[in-house]
Amino acid sequence: MTDSTTAAIGEHIRAFNHRDVAALMNGFTDDAVWITGTTIVRGRAALTELFTDAMAELLPTLTIQNLLVTTDHAACQLIETLTVASEERVYSIAGFYHLRDGLIASAKIYREGTADIT
Repeated sequence: MTDSTTAAIGEHIRAFNHRDVAALMNGFTDDAVWITGTTIVRGRAALTELFTDAMAELLPTLTIQNLLVTTDHAACQLIETLTVASEERVYSIAGFYHLRDGLIASAKIYREGTADIT
């Protein structure tokens, strides 16, 4: 059902923006895969480390611009705001999510320009 996919992505964004890593991790399968640029992170423990570090260092937030969903897939156009070396930066990103049983099983994130934050 697309309503549950929409709710899962909404909760993912809410937890992300509140920097609530525990709630964020509750939205992933145990074997979830996260791909950003050339970085591939697999499993809940590695995802917890990735998001904990990013939340502390970059202070990121996401704003959904467009969201298209099917039963177990979502495509999302977002605005990402983060802080690098005390400077706020804004990026357009696109996220493609595959869900299993209402949880994110995989995500591939594309940042406009480059996936690397320098």
